[in-house]
Amino acid sequence: MENEQRAHNALMRKAIGLLARREHSALELRQKLATGADHLDALDPVVEQLQAQGYQSDTRFAEMTVRSRMGRGQGPMRIRQALQQHGLDDELVSQVMQVADDDWIALAREVRHKRFGPWHGGEYRERAKQMRFLAGRGFTQSHIEAAFAG
Repeated sequence: MENEQRAHNALMRKAIGLLARREHSALELRQKLATGADHLDALDPVVEQLQAQGYQSDTRFAEMTVRSRMGRGQGPMRIRQALQQHGLDDELVSQVMQVADDDWIALAREVRHKRFGPWHGGEYRERAKQMRFLAGRGFTQSHIEAAFAG
């Protein structure tokens, strides 16, 4: 009993230290806490307690990730994939991505312009190159087309 409490307290300290540095998804936090943990059965209660106290929130993690990745010029498909890899459910991902829906075309334009300069029309090969670049950043075809429209 005493060992379990000691393990719980050690995991709490480690988890709070991790969360003090940056947001983590619940899955990511469990994975990091499991490294070197003696009592793996204490992981779920620790994460649940942190969620109940508001220290860990998948919603807050998702919102922070969307803002951060948009700031780095990533599109919705790439961001959605990253959120799913962190163990967030599809409903939460869709909800958080919906908030940024209006900004994708503007972001695609900005990213294209920053990398390649103003678009003057013309050469097919150059347009194809820029379209591949935007697709690699995770923008949809409609966002890419709109990036050249204005």
